[in-house]
Amino acid sequence: MGLRPCVIARRLAAALGFFVAAATHASAQEHTPLKLANAQIVPLTWAALDGWTEDDQSAAFAALLKSCKAILNGSKAMRAARPIYAGLFDICTRAGAAPPPEGGEQARIFFEQNFRPVRISPLGESQGFFTGYYEPVVNGARYPSAEYNVPLYRKPSNLAVSGARKHGKAFPNAGKVGRKFGRRKIVPYYDRTEIEEGILAGRELEICWVKDPVDAFFAQIQGSTRVKLDTGGMLRLNYEAHNGMPYTPVGKFLIERGIVSKEDMSMDRIREWMAANPEGGKELRRKNRSFVFFRETGLAEDEEPVGAQGIPLTTGRSIAVDKSIHVYGTPFWIEAELPIASEKPETKFRRLTIAQDTGSAIVGPARADIYFGSGEEVGSIAGRIKQFGRFVMLVPGKLSAALATTNVPLPQPRPETIAGDEPKLAQHADSPEETAAVPLPKPRPKSAPERT
Repeated sequence: MGLRPCVIARRLAAALGFFVAAATHASAQEHTPLKLANAQIVPLTWAALDGWTEDDQSAAFAALLKSCKAILNGSKAMRAARPIYAGLFDICTRAGAAPPPEGGEQARIFFEQNFRPVRISPLGESQGFFTGYYEPVVNGARYPSAEYNVPLYRKPSNLAVSGARKHGKAFPNAGKVGRKFGRRKIVPYYDRTEIEEGILAGRELEICWVKDPVDAFFAQIQGSTRVKLDTGGMLRLNYEAHNGMPYTPVGKFLIERGIVSKEDMSMDRIREWMAANPEGGKELRRKNRSFVFFRETGLAEDEEPVGAQGIPLTTGRSIAVDKSIHVYGTPFWIEAELPIASEKPETKFRRLTIAQDTGSAIVGPARADIYFGSGEEVGSIAGRIKQFGRFVMLVPGKLSAALATTNVPLPQPRPETIAGDEPKLAQHADSPEETAAVPLPKPRPKSAPERT
């Protein structure tokens, strides 16, 4: 029996309404002005990106696919709330359905077909600011002794987050954290001095112990660490929470005292001074009241730490950004001269990276922290990076037609910035003349294929 004309008409109307609604949604998304807090946005062409055709975009594409796993698990509400997230969702859907690109050229074509480049900078500025981070390797033990007596703690049960439902499972990047007091009251949590003096002792929060308080301090700054146990084996720790106190970069105090010049400031210089001045080092560390708690990850030695997006970081391709402004998984092109080959900022860094992490010191629309891997060698490199450069966001193509480009303020003098010891959540060159790819340390041998 055929359908009655009135039923057919209703179904056609419903179908037509669906397509009209979908088209209206797509049109609204395409014409919603792209706005970033406290930022100016300048559209660019691909030809304007210095070194774009020399970079190996297949490495960035592999990092993007890792982010896509998290993006595709996002809800409709997340896509509706953030147009860039919705655009990335569509791109990730296409990336997963298509054969992987063969080589850098095909990957470059993929990015050019799906994104549009825009320069991002703070209001009144023309450049972004870059630092580096890494995963330290320290010696430690499961049990305390005269040699191993500095604890690394897991998150205490009385550490509370104000507005926990709003934040969900994600621990807030800064503030809104305290100690449960009574049934409903939340008071400030213990600061670094109180914790280092033992206020958490006896609560079985110690994951392990390390030899040097300086090692523990820098493990907290980096947000993750590899602990080489005295009994053999490797313990992998990653950021889980913080005490809610504001982060203070201690390097500025050495600069103010005239101990280290601003130009020479680095994490290595801070570490050297602390090692040579134990009591002064303790006082200096305690000026940073922020304190980080860890969790065991169970990662194998050949695996990279997990960033705030919940996926493994990629050496030289993952960056930490301000998550209140940017969406994880967004590609960013970085152009800067960095102190990689030597202590002078002369190595050209021209590379496509993916936002996959964050940190309490990573604040602002054009602020990025570059992940360099693990070990002492890369730690020295990451610790001396504090340079300005061009920061270019790759915007999903359907949003590019509605970029907010009006009323762009003229650049003003940059404020002085002190860096070199900033915290992350995880968070090697040939000739400086090369613009293609900045060489990094040789990868560690892997017992299993890299996860993508």
